[in-house]
Amino acid sequence: MARQEPERTCIVTRTAQPSAGLIRFVLGPDRQVFPDLKHKLPGRGVWVTARSGLVEEAVRRRLFARAFKAEVKAPDTLAEDIGRALREDLRQSLSLANKAGAVVTGFEKVEAAIAEKPLVALIHAAEAAEDGRRKLANQLRKRLGDAISGFPVIQELSNDELSLALGRSHVIHAALVAGAGSDGFLNRWHRYRTYCGSDADQADPKGGAGVHTIMEPDGSEPNE
Repeated sequence: MARQEPERTCIVTRTAQPSAGLIRFVLGPDRQVFPDLKHKLPGRGVWVTARSGLVEEAVRRRLFARAFKAEVKAPDTLAEDIGRALREDLRQSLSLANKAGAVVTGFEKVEAAIAEKPLVALIHAAEAAEDGRRKLANQLRKRLGDAISGFPVIQELSNDELSLALGRSHVIHAALVAGAGSDGFLNRWHRYRTYCGSDADQADPKGGAGVHTIMEPDGSEPNE
């Protein structure tokens, strides 16, 4: 029997939901509000739905002081600080996926992987040229047909961020292969997009990556 995840109540919306969809906050020694993104820090915590706008509202309405029942310091940049931390977490999870052998880089290698490997996502640098994106999308469409709508295409990270994460210079196109590390990266990608407000329709309500098209090796039918 699957263990049921405990629900927490958001101090802004006053709605209860599984903790994976919220950010936990604790107080530091100087009574500064600190985000506990991994839900592991000691002490009493309060929860906000993992959306940038709701964190901003909690700061603006001084809801942290009310929830902690104490005078607290909640910086005006709190929502932006969390966004940067989630982006860094995304980059680090890509690095881990790469170390696990789950990342293919380079246009030609990605193009070949589309035909040969069980891919779960394409990754383009934010600066990638439209021509390259379009050519790889056409290859995906040949393999997946209508199922391409469920195939993640990740475009949030810059060339510099991808290069740093993957330990290679000038990374523009990459692909994520099903296996160790890929689920963790997709989960963090959804978390980041949801926080920024760009993934409201795609995000799994339980905080996971949801169900995506997985590209099987050539000759097999795609799974969802």
